[in-house]
Amino acid sequence: MSSQHVLHMHKALTQMNLQIHHVIDDITGLTGLAIIDAIMAGQRDPVQLAKLRNWRIKADEETIRKSLVGNWREEHLFTLPQSRELYRIYQQQIVKCDQKIERLVDAFEPRVDPKERPLPPDRKRYRSDKKRAKKSGRSETEFNLRTEAYKLFGVDVTQIPGLETMALPLFGEVGRDMSKWPTADHFASWQGLCPDNDISGGRVLWRGTRRVQNRAGQLFRHAAYSLHHNLTPLGDYLRRMKSRLGPAAAITATAHKIAVIFYTMVKNQVEYDETIWATRDIKRKNRIEAKLKRQARQLGYQLVPLETEPAA
Repeated sequence: MSSQHVLHMHKALTQMNLQIHHVIDDITGLTGLAIIDAIMAGQRDPVQLAKLRNWRIKADEETIRKSLVGNWREEHLFTLPQSRELYRIYQQQIVKCDQKIERLVDAFEPRVDPKERPLPPDRKRYRSDKKRAKKSGRSETEFNLRTEAYKLFGVDVTQIPGLETMALPLFGEVGRDMSKWPTADHFASWQGLCPDNDISGGRVLWRGTRRVQNRAGQLFRHAAYSLHHNLTPLGDYLRRMKSRLGPAAAITATAHKIAVIFYTMVKNQVEYDETIWATRDIKRKNRIEAKLKRQARQLGYQLVPLETEPAA
């Protein structure tokens, strides 16, 4: 519902010929909300509005000024504050949900005490909870998703690419007792994230992914979908599978990979280690090289590696 009112603000700005949402990435950021609040307060001068630009915005002040030259139609100046106020209300409701979740999470016995075993360093660069609260215009909350997830699972599952905000929904769907699934393959199969064969009389009648309604599997698929532009090894894996299998199968394959990583971390109580991907990449490149050499020999050729430095 919050995102719908963001779209309503976009619509009001567009119909007044204000193109600020095409100049900055997010109008719910510090600059966007500051400009909208100033418009609601009666400011119409593009020069003064452009001065509200935050120093992190890539667009310069002149570009922002040009995007704020509009017709200021009365009916849209009426709907813009309504959408802005409803957006603020829903953000405040999100804070109340966070507070309720915090009380419910406290009822579970933590697997680890962050004071005795501190939370591992955060290798991801994203905004803190307080900055997100300030950005959205809602009051700050002491609820820290990463810390609470670490206490519940005993490991920092938010370090898995794509699962930054899905730790608590996954806890609600699968819990933290992985003994219900003997292996990671059983865990992935239960969620419908692996291919299945329908065999009768020794013949494969059908091959594909089973269509099961599993909410945990959908969470892992959402996590995989968010990695299309991610620069991590999992993001590279998704793009590589997409070129080979197509978008839908690539998302399922990446979701399977994320589910296996999640299962292994929670069951064996080990932290996410991205360096393992480097070893696998080397093995993959060696397999590709061996395949190319084999194919060249079959055609009567011999592959010769290029010299790293040109010959004198």
